[in-house]
Amino acid sequence: MTTATVGLGRVALVVAVGLSVFQLWQSTSGVLSATHARPIHLAWVLALTFIVRPLWKGDGRPPSWSRALDWGLAALAVYAGWVVVGFDYRAIDHILYGLTAHDAIVGALFLVLLFEATRRAVGWVMVAVGLVFLAYAAFGYLLPDALANRGFELERIVRFQVFTAAGLFGAPLGIAAGTVFIFVLFGAFLEVTGAGRFFIDLAFAAAGRFRGGPAKASVLASAAMGSISGSAIANTVTTGALTIPMMKKLGYRPEQAGGIEAAASTGGQIMPPIMGAGAFIMADFTNTSYKQIVTLSIAPAVLYFACTLLFVHLMAVRLGLEGMTRPPRVRKTLAGGVHFLLPLGLVVALLLANYSPPLVGAVGCLAVVLTGMTRKGTRIGWRTVLEGLRTGAVLALPISLACATAGIVVGVIGQTGIGLQFTESVVQVAGGQLWLALVLIALAALVLGMGLPVTAAYIVIAVMAAPALQGLGLSLLVAHMIIFWLSQTSNVTPPIALAAFAGAGIAESGPMRTANEAVKLSAGFFIVPAMMAYSALIFVEGTSPAQFALAIAFTLVLIAAVAFAVEGYAAHTCSAMERLGFGAAALLLLYPSTVVRATGAVIAAVVYARHRVVAPQGPTDSPVPPDRRG
Repeated sequence: MTTATVGLGRVALVVAVGLSVFQLWQSTSGVLSATHARPIHLAWVLALTFIVRPLWKGDGRPPSWSRALDWGLAALAVYAGWVVVGFDYRAIDHILYGLTAHDAIVGALFLVLLFEATRRAVGWVMVAVGLVFLAYAAFGYLLPDALANRGFELERIVRFQVFTAAGLFGAPLGIAAGTVFIFVLFGAFLEVTGAGRFFIDLAFAAAGRFRGGPAKASVLASAAMGSISGSAIANTVTTGALTIPMMKKLGYRPEQAGGIEAAASTGGQIMPPIMGAGAFIMADFTNTSYKQIVTLSIAPAVLYFACTLLFVHLMAVRLGLEGMTRPPRVRKTLAGGVHFLLPLGLVVALLLANYSPPLVGAVGCLAVVLTGMTRKGTRIGWRTVLEGLRTGAVLALPISLACATAGIVVGVIGQTGIGLQFTESVVQVAGGQLWLALVLIALAALVLGMGLPVTAAYIVIAVMAAPALQGLGLSLLVAHMIIFWLSQTSNVTPPIALAAFAGAGIAESGPMRTANEAVKLSAGFFIVPAMMAYSALIFVEGTSPAQFALAIAFTLVLIAAVAFAVEGYAAHTCSAMERLGFGAAALLLLYPSTVVRATGAVIAAVVYARHRVVAPQGPTDSPVPPDRRG
């Protein structure tokens, strides 16, 4: 549980539960229009943030002035939201003559409150990004011609950002308030009812007996829970608290255990059916159905986890690890929690049937509670229900705030036209080379992701860079899929790899060593997007089944070649020449030519066949002592 949930008083509990109830009501009824629902949601989020994330961070009871300031800011957020909700959008006076002084002041106050709440819940980097874009809108006329804009007065900026649907109340916040919040709440109910523990136990029952069983179970459990949780860091902490100690006991080094959990938890964000918030945002940006997004994401996600599992397996074999001596039994585990599969199955079925995602999420929350009631051991009371409502609201705060601030960025891009200029710049710098544009976008995703949540990083990069990838020949959907995948890499890539650092804290290992292991285990985040760009790995219109199957086959061989080359181990320790051969094969498999890729696959197969029949040279890895095996 985060510090945001510690010490919630009765008023804070009422505010948090009230927010969740409001979102459930709006999701099922849809009574309020976006112009009313979004300001209410954001004002509620701001007020709750000021209450549960106080300004005072010191020990002991906070001083009275600090609490008074927090409650004062919460009251101002409610007032600002009330003014925005009551604004008459049908009148044209604000278009002809501008905002009244009162509305302009309240709008500016709303922006200030948003930045302060974002600073508390997300961090300074997200605030800095929003402020830089607002400064660009105001003072862009001072920049060189390549970047300049006409410059906008403060009143016009406030009017555009607060009193239209193109700024902070735009699509990013709409998705966060309408869909993401409900599925975060769904994940919270899974956690408080014990369903989360059931999925972890089921993963251990399925994979625990194999080599490196706890590590493989960690990958499977994190894939399942990460898809729902919406946060790689939260998933690393929750599932890692159980899996990381077991991996260390089995014989994995602490940095390996932390890296495995971080890589698997981050991968949960691209795993259907929920995919964190990614599928819903991508569906809105690309005007594509959720069903199609999920369907197209299955194969790439499976390839990512195949890559991670292969690295985990090679580590286990290299260390001489065995499986768990007494893993949970699948039949017994299912008997104790099979009813928790019903809410997930219902949610997936309704989503694929194209029902409204907010409505499906609300139905899922109800289904989790009702299915828990069917068994004596999982039956919950009103206190647990309130805990789920409270936890869901608090966990959703950073997402809503990040999306609202990202909406400011999207609004400035639309107001100034900088998106088109950025697209032209990327295309010019890349010199028409798609691979160079991908490298530039990957670097931008890494830098932004160091301080922004994944969802916010994806939104910012997508509105800026997706048109550039389209200009280089990729379809809109493929461009967004690549950007969404690349936006995940900051969770595991040094120098600031928050999911890996969270895993390091549990594993009691060095943060940078853990991050290095995590980025190796997350090689799929770089391999799969490259194949998306240069092969038919995304089964869009115009792709034949044969092309799709061939792309999957080449990607699997590429994953194996990279894993053998990087890990230096296959059937046994690889020689320097064998690693060089696998590396050369990987480079050929990346080349966008079927003949060249087939050549690379043949080289990889020949090197592996020779590796299998030739005895290992030199010292081999010592097996783990028996007392460290599970």
